[in-house]
Amino acid sequence: MINEIRFINKSRSEFFTTLRQRVDDYFNRNKLKKSGNYQMILKTIAMLALYFVPYGLILSGIFSPWVMFGLAAVMGLGMAGIGLSIMHDANHGAYSSSPRINKLVGHTLNLIGGSVFIWKTKHNLFHHAYTNIEGKDEDINSGGLMRLSPNTKLRYFHKYQHIYAWFFYSLLTLNVALKEDFMKLHRYNKTGITSQQGYDPKKELYGLLLAKIVYFGYILVIPLLLLDISWWQVLIGFLTMHLISSLTLSAIFQTAHVVEETSHPSPDKDGNMKNEWAIHQLRTTADFAKKNSVLSWFIGGLNFQVEHHLFPKICHIHYKKISDIVKKTAEEYRLKYNSYPSFVSAIASHTRLLKKLGRNY
Repeated sequence: MINEIRFINKSRSEFFTTLRQRVDDYFNRNKLKKSGNYQMILKTIAMLALYFVPYGLILSGIFSPWVMFGLAAVMGLGMAGIGLSIMHDANHGAYSSSPRINKLVGHTLNLIGGSVFIWKTKHNLFHHAYTNIEGKDEDINSGGLMRLSPNTKLRYFHKYQHIYAWFFYSLLTLNVALKEDFMKLHRYNKTGITSQQGYDPKKELYGLLLAKIVYFGYILVIPLLLLDISWWQVLIGFLTMHLISSLTLSAIFQTAHVVEETSHPSPDKDGNMKNEWAIHQLRTTADFAKKNSVLSWFIGGLNFQVEHHLFPKICHIHYKKISDIVKKTAEEYRLKYNSYPSFVSAIASHTRLLKKLGRNY
Protein backbone atom coordinates (compact mmCIF):
# COMPACT_ATOMS: atom_id res chain seq x y z
CA MET A 1 0.00 0.00 0.00
CA ILE A 2 1.09 3.59 -0.62
CA ASN A 3 0.05 5.21 2.67
CA GLU A 4 1.59 3.29 5.55
CA ILE A 5 3.32 6.17 7.34
CA ARG A 6 1.65 9.10 9.06
CA PHE A 7 3.13 12.46 9.98
CA ILE A 8 1.54 13.60 13.21
CA ASN A 9 1.08 17.11 14.58
CA LYS A 10 2.91 17.92 17.76
CA SER A 11 4.36 21.11 19.22
CA ARG A 12 5.36 23.75 16.64
CA SER A 13 2.92 22.28 14.12
CA GLU A 14 1.82 25.83 13.29
CA PHE A 15 5.20 26.38 11.58
CA PHE A 16 4.00 25.45 8.10
CA THR A 17 0.73 27.35 8.47
CA THR A 18 2.69 30.51 9.25
CA LEU A 19 5.25 29.86 6.53
CA ARG A 20 2.64 29.18 3.86
CA GLN A 21 0.79 32.38 4.74
CA ARG A 22 3.98 34.43 4.48
CA VAL A 23 4.89 32.89 1.13
CA ASP A 24 1.36 33.50 -0.18
CA ASP A 25 1.62 37.11 1.02
CA TYR A 26 4.85 37.50 -0.94
CA PHE A 27 3.19 36.38 -4.19
CA ASN A 28 0.06 38.44 -3.58
CA ARG A 29 1.99 41.55 -2.60
CA ASN A 30 4.16 41.37 -5.72
CA LYS A 31 1.28 40.25 -7.96
CA LEU A 32 3.18 37.16 -9.09
CA LYS A 33 2.03 33.75 -10.24
CA LYS A 34 3.60 30.75 -8.53
CA SER A 35 4.18 29.11 -11.91
CA GLY A 36 6.87 29.97 -14.44
CA ASN A 37 7.05 32.92 -16.82
CA TYR A 38 9.07 34.00 -19.86
CA GLN A 39 12.23 32.92 -18.04
CA MET A 40 11.07 29.31 -18.20
CA ILE A 41 10.32 29.61 -21.91
CA LEU A 42 13.82 30.94 -22.59
CA LYS A 43 15.36 28.25 -20.40
CA THR A 44 13.37 25.55 -22.18
CA ILE A 45 14.68 26.74 -25.54
CA ALA A 46 18.23 26.87 -24.18
CA MET A 47 18.18 23.40 -22.62
CA LEU A 48 16.54 21.72 -25.60
CA ALA A 49 19.08 23.43 -27.86
CA LEU A 50 21.94 22.26 -25.64
CA TYR A 51 20.78 18.71 -26.29
CA PHE A 52 19.36 18.67 -29.82
CA VAL A 53 21.72 21.11 -31.59
CA PRO A 54 24.79 18.93 -30.87
CA TYR A 55 22.71 15.91 -31.92
CA GLY A 56 21.93 17.58 -35.24
CA LEU A 57 25.57 18.55 -35.75
CA ILE A 58 26.62 14.95 -35.12
CA LEU A 59 24.12 13.67 -37.70
CA SER A 60 25.46 16.16 -40.25
CA GLY A 61 28.55 13.95 -40.51
CA ILE A 62 30.85 16.88 -41.27
CA PHE A 63 32.87 16.58 -38.09
CA SER A 64 35.64 14.22 -37.06
CA PRO A 65 34.95 11.48 -34.49
CA TRP A 66 36.82 13.51 -31.87
CA VAL A 67 34.56 16.52 -32.39
CA MET A 68 31.53 14.21 -32.30
CA PHE A 69 32.79 12.88 -28.99
CA GLY A 70 32.85 16.44 -27.61
CA LEU A 71 29.37 17.10 -28.97
CA ALA A 72 28.12 13.95 -27.23
CA ALA A 73 29.53 15.29 -23.95
CA VAL A 74 27.63 18.56 -24.51
CA MET A 75 24.49 16.49 -25.10
CA GLY A 76 25.06 14.98 -21.66
CA LEU A 77 24.91 18.44 -20.11
CA GLY A 78 21.80 19.20 -22.14
CA MET A 79 20.24 15.95 -21.01
CA ALA A 80 20.86 16.85 -17.36
CA GLY A 81 19.61 20.38 -17.99
CA ILE A 82 16.33 19.14 -19.45
CA GLY A 83 15.83 16.89 -16.45
CA LEU A 84 16.73 19.46 -13.82
CA SER A 85 15.36 22.67 -15.31
CA ILE A 86 12.39 21.73 -17.49
CA MET A 87 10.70 18.39 -16.92
CA HIS A 88 11.18 18.57 -13.15
CA ASP A 89 9.02 21.67 -12.72
CA ALA A 90 6.51 20.45 -15.30
CA ASN A 91 5.98 17.08 -13.62
CA HIS A 92 5.43 18.86 -10.31
CA GLY A 93 2.77 21.02 -11.97
CA ALA A 94 4.92 24.12 -11.40
CA TYR A 95 6.14 24.96 -14.92
CA SER A 96 2.87 26.53 -16.01
CA SER A 97 -0.59 27.29 -14.65
CA SER A 98 -1.90 25.15 -17.53
CA PRO A 99 -2.09 21.39 -16.81
CA ARG A 100 -1.83 20.71 -20.57
CA ILE A 101 1.42 22.62 -20.88
CA ASN A 102 2.81 20.89 -17.78
CA LYS A 103 1.92 17.51 -19.28
CA LEU A 104 3.46 18.38 -22.64
CA VAL A 105 6.71 19.77 -21.21
CA GLY A 106 6.89 16.97 -18.64
CA HIS A 107 7.12 14.44 -21.45
CA THR A 108 10.52 15.83 -22.44
CA LEU A 109 11.69 13.22 -19.94
CA ASN A 110 10.61 10.50 -22.37
CA LEU A 111 12.76 12.14 -25.06
CA ILE A 112 15.90 11.61 -22.98
CA GLY A 113 15.27 7.98 -22.09
CA GLY A 114 13.09 8.20 -19.00
CA SER A 115 9.42 7.65 -18.19
CA VAL A 116 7.06 10.32 -16.91
CA PHE A 117 4.84 7.82 -15.09
CA ILE A 118 7.74 6.05 -13.35
CA TRP A 119 9.42 9.32 -12.41
CA LYS A 120 6.27 10.90 -10.98
CA THR A 121 5.51 7.78 -8.95
CA LYS A 122 9.05 7.39 -7.65
CA HIS A 123 9.75 11.07 -7.10
CA ASN A 124 6.47 12.77 -6.28
CA LEU A 125 4.68 9.91 -4.56
CA PHE A 126 7.52 8.39 -2.55
CA HIS A 127 10.55 10.70 -2.40
CA HIS A 128 8.70 13.93 -1.61
CA ALA A 129 6.24 12.32 0.75
CA TYR A 130 8.73 10.15 2.65
CA THR A 131 12.07 11.88 2.27
CA ASN A 132 15.02 9.91 3.71
CA ILE A 133 12.76 7.26 5.24
CA GLU A 134 14.35 3.87 4.68
CA GLY A 135 12.09 1.50 2.79
CA LYS A 136 9.85 4.27 1.44
CA ASP A 137 12.10 6.87 -0.21
CA GLU A 138 13.33 5.10 -3.34
CA ASP A 139 16.07 7.69 -3.89
CA ILE A 140 18.07 6.20 -1.02
CA ASN A 141 17.54 2.61 -2.12
CA SER A 142 20.63 1.38 -3.94
CA GLY A 143 19.73 -2.30 -3.87
CA GLY A 144 22.40 -2.96 -1.25
CA LEU A 145 25.32 -1.66 -3.34
CA MET A 146 25.58 1.42 -1.16
CA ARG A 147 24.49 2.47 2.29
CA LEU A 148 22.84 5.88 1.98
CA SER A 149 21.02 5.74 5.30
CA PRO A 150 22.05 4.66 8.81
CA ASN A 151 18.89 2.54 8.82
CA THR A 152 20.13 0.39 5.92
CA LYS A 153 21.94 -2.86 6.66
CA LEU A 154 25.70 -2.41 6.86
CA ARG A 155 27.74 -4.73 4.63
CA TYR A 156 31.48 -5.26 4.69
CA PHE A 157 32.11 -3.63 1.29
CA HIS A 158 30.35 -0.40 2.29
CA LYS A 159 33.56 0.75 3.96
CA TYR A 160 34.83 1.45 0.44
CA GLN A 161 31.68 3.17 -0.83
CA HIS A 162 33.11 6.68 -0.58
CA ILE A 163 35.63 5.48 -3.19
CA TYR A 164 33.43 3.51 -5.58
CA ALA A 165 30.27 5.63 -5.22
CA TRP A 166 30.91 7.82 -8.23
CA PHE A 167 31.29 4.82 -10.51
CA PHE A 168 27.74 3.75 -9.71
CA TYR A 169 26.53 7.34 -9.84
CA SER A 170 27.90 7.55 -13.40
CA LEU A 171 25.51 4.76 -14.44
CA LEU A 172 22.35 6.48 -13.17
CA THR A 173 20.62 7.51 -16.41
CA LEU A 174 21.87 4.50 -18.36
CA ASN A 175 20.38 2.22 -15.72
CA VAL A 176 17.10 4.12 -15.88
CA ALA A 177 16.94 3.88 -19.67
CA LEU A 178 17.81 0.19 -19.89
CA LYS A 179 16.60 -1.46 -16.70
CA GLU A 180 15.18 0.51 -13.80
CA ASP A 181 12.04 1.84 -15.49
CA PHE A 182 10.97 -1.68 -16.47
CA MET A 183 11.68 -3.11 -13.02
CA LYS A 184 9.80 -0.34 -11.24
CA LEU A 185 6.80 -0.56 -13.56
CA HIS A 186 6.65 -4.32 -12.99
CA ARG A 187 6.67 -3.74 -9.22
CA TYR A 188 4.17 -0.88 -9.34
CA ASN A 189 1.82 -3.00 -11.46
CA LYS A 190 2.24 -6.10 -9.31
CA THR A 191 1.70 -4.31 -5.99
CA GLY A 192 -1.27 -2.32 -7.27
CA ILE A 193 0.43 1.07 -7.01
CA THR A 194 -0.29 1.80 -10.68
CA SER A 195 -3.99 1.05 -10.29
CA GLN A 196 -4.23 2.97 -7.01
CA GLN A 197 -3.22 6.10 -8.90
CA GLY A 198 -5.92 5.52 -11.49
CA TYR A 199 -3.68 4.26 -14.28
CA ASP A 200 -4.07 1.16 -16.45
CA PRO A 201 -1.07 -1.20 -15.90
CA LYS A 202 -1.17 -2.55 -19.48
CA LYS A 203 -1.44 0.91 -20.98
CA GLU A 204 1.57 2.09 -18.96
CA LEU A 205 3.58 -0.93 -20.11
CA TYR A 206 2.78 -0.28 -23.78
CA GLY A 207 3.54 3.40 -23.32
CA LEU A 208 6.88 2.61 -21.72
CA LEU A 209 7.85 0.23 -24.54
CA LEU A 210 6.93 2.80 -27.18
CA ALA A 211 8.91 5.54 -25.42
CA LYS A 212 12.01 3.33 -25.22
CA ILE A 213 11.72 2.33 -28.90
CA VAL A 214 11.55 5.99 -29.94
CA TYR A 215 14.47 6.94 -27.70
CA PHE A 216 16.86 4.19 -28.73
CA GLY A 217 15.74 4.60 -32.33
CA TYR A 218 16.82 8.21 -32.65
CA ILE A 219 19.80 8.09 -30.27
CA LEU A 220 21.44 4.89 -31.59
CA VAL A 221 19.79 3.49 -34.74
CA ILE A 222 19.62 6.72 -36.76
CA PRO A 223 23.31 7.63 -36.13
CA LEU A 224 24.33 4.09 -37.09
CA LEU A 225 22.37 4.37 -40.35
CA LEU A 226 23.47 7.89 -41.31
CA LEU A 227 27.05 8.23 -40.12
CA ASP A 228 30.13 6.73 -41.68
CA ILE A 229 31.64 5.66 -38.38
CA SER A 230 31.95 2.36 -36.54
CA TRP A 231 29.28 1.04 -34.19
CA TRP A 232 31.67 1.23 -31.28
CA GLN A 233 32.25 4.94 -31.91
CA VAL A 234 28.50 5.54 -31.73
CA LEU A 235 28.41 3.50 -28.53
CA ILE A 236 31.24 5.50 -26.97
CA GLY A 237 29.40 8.74 -27.72
CA PHE A 238 26.20 7.32 -26.24
CA LEU A 239 27.95 6.18 -23.07
CA THR A 240 29.80 9.49 -22.73
CA MET A 241 26.53 11.39 -22.92
CA HIS A 242 25.01 9.26 -20.17
CA LEU A 243 28.18 9.48 -18.07
CA ILE A 244 28.12 13.28 -18.04
CA SER A 245 24.39 13.41 -17.40
CA SER A 246 24.52 10.80 -14.63
CA LEU A 247 27.36 12.44 -12.73
CA THR A 248 25.67 15.83 -12.93
CA LEU A 249 22.31 14.54 -11.74
CA SER A 250 23.80 12.38 -8.98
CA ALA A 251 25.86 15.24 -7.61
CA ILE A 252 22.73 17.40 -7.31
CA PHE A 253 20.51 14.68 -5.85
CA GLN A 254 22.96 13.41 -3.25
CA THR A 255 24.00 16.82 -1.94
CA ALA A 256 20.35 17.65 -1.29
CA HIS A 257 19.61 14.83 1.16
CA VAL A 258 22.57 12.55 1.86
CA VAL A 259 24.86 14.96 3.69
CA GLU A 260 26.00 15.27 7.29
CA GLU A 261 23.47 17.90 8.34
CA THR A 262 20.36 16.00 7.23
CA SER A 263 18.63 13.31 9.27
CA HIS A 264 17.14 9.90 8.51
CA PRO A 265 14.20 9.47 10.90
CA SER A 266 12.17 6.29 11.17
CA PRO A 267 8.51 5.75 12.10
CA ASP A 268 7.48 4.08 15.32
CA LYS A 269 5.91 0.62 15.40
CA ASP A 270 2.51 2.11 14.51
CA GLY A 271 3.87 3.92 11.44
CA ASN A 272 3.82 7.38 13.05
CA MET A 273 6.62 9.87 12.46
CA LYS A 274 7.82 12.12 15.26
CA ASN A 275 7.28 15.36 13.37
CA GLU A 276 4.73 16.82 11.04
CA TRP A 277 5.52 16.64 7.32
CA ALA A 278 6.95 20.17 6.91
CA ILE A 279 9.35 19.86 9.84
CA HIS A 280 10.37 16.45 8.51
CA GLN A 281 11.28 18.11 5.20
CA LEU A 282 13.44 20.68 6.99
CA ARG A 283 15.32 17.96 8.85
CA THR A 284 15.95 15.74 5.82
CA THR A 285 16.84 18.36 3.20
CA ALA A 286 19.70 20.79 2.62
CA ASP A 287 20.37 23.81 0.43
CA PHE A 288 23.78 24.57 -1.06
CA ALA A 289 25.55 27.30 -3.04
CA LYS A 290 22.61 29.70 -2.73
CA LYS A 291 24.69 32.63 -4.03
CA ASN A 292 25.85 30.80 -7.16
CA SER A 293 23.38 32.16 -9.72
CA VAL A 294 24.94 30.35 -12.68
CA LEU A 295 24.74 26.95 -11.00
CA SER A 296 21.24 27.71 -9.78
CA TRP A 297 20.10 28.60 -13.30
CA PHE A 298 21.46 25.42 -14.83
CA ILE A 299 20.18 22.98 -12.19
CA GLY A 300 16.70 24.44 -12.00
CA GLY A 301 17.07 26.03 -8.58
CA LEU A 302 17.55 22.66 -6.93
CA ASN A 303 20.31 24.09 -4.78
CA PHE A 304 17.30 25.60 -2.97
CA GLN A 305 16.17 22.10 -2.10
CA VAL A 306 14.54 23.05 1.21
CA GLU A 307 12.26 25.50 -0.57
CA HIS A 308 11.51 22.96 -3.27
CA HIS A 309 10.49 20.26 -0.80
CA LEU A 310 8.27 22.60 1.17
CA PHE A 311 6.69 24.11 -1.95
CA PRO A 312 7.09 21.64 -4.84
CA LYS A 313 4.29 23.26 -6.84
CA ILE A 314 6.05 26.64 -6.93
CA CYS A 315 8.29 27.15 -9.97
CA HIS A 316 11.99 27.17 -9.18
CA ILE A 317 12.50 30.71 -10.54
CA HIS A 318 10.95 31.95 -7.26
CA TYR A 319 13.02 29.88 -4.82
CA LYS A 320 15.75 32.44 -4.24
CA LYS A 321 13.23 35.10 -3.27
CA ILE A 322 11.27 32.91 -0.87
CA SER A 323 14.35 31.30 0.71
CA ASP A 324 14.81 34.20 3.13
CA ILE A 325 11.19 33.81 4.22
CA VAL A 326 11.68 30.08 4.82
CA LYS A 327 14.92 30.56 6.74
CA LYS A 328 13.57 33.38 8.89
CA THR A 329 10.41 31.45 9.76
CA ALA A 330 12.37 28.31 10.60
CA GLU A 331 14.62 30.30 12.92
CA GLU A 332 11.61 31.86 14.64
CA TYR A 333 10.30 28.39 15.44
CA ARG A 334 13.79 27.26 16.47
CA LEU A 335 14.01 24.78 13.63
CA LYS A 336 17.30 24.01 11.96
CA TYR A 337 17.68 25.24 8.37
CA ASN A 338 20.34 23.14 6.62
CA SER A 339 22.51 24.96 4.10
CA TYR A 340 26.04 24.62 2.72
CA PRO A 341 27.91 27.70 1.45
CA SER A 342 29.11 26.08 -1.78
CA PHE A 343 28.58 23.10 -4.04
CA VAL A 344 32.07 21.85 -3.21
CA SER A 345 31.38 21.93 0.53
CA ALA A 346 28.17 19.96 -0.02
CA ILE A 347 30.01 17.35 -2.12
CA ALA A 348 32.66 17.10 0.59
CA SER A 349 29.98 16.58 3.25
CA HIS A 350 28.34 13.86 1.15
CA THR A 351 31.69 12.11 0.78
CA ARG A 352 32.37 12.27 4.51
CA LEU A 353 28.93 10.89 5.26
CA LEU A 354 29.45 8.01 2.83
CA LYS A 355 32.62 7.17 4.69
CA LYS A 356 30.88 7.29 8.07
CA LEU A 357 27.94 5.22 6.85
CA GLY A 358 30.37 2.67 5.46
CA ARG A 359 31.79 2.05 8.89
CA ASN A 360 28.64 2.59 10.96
CA TYR A 361 27.32 6.09 11.64
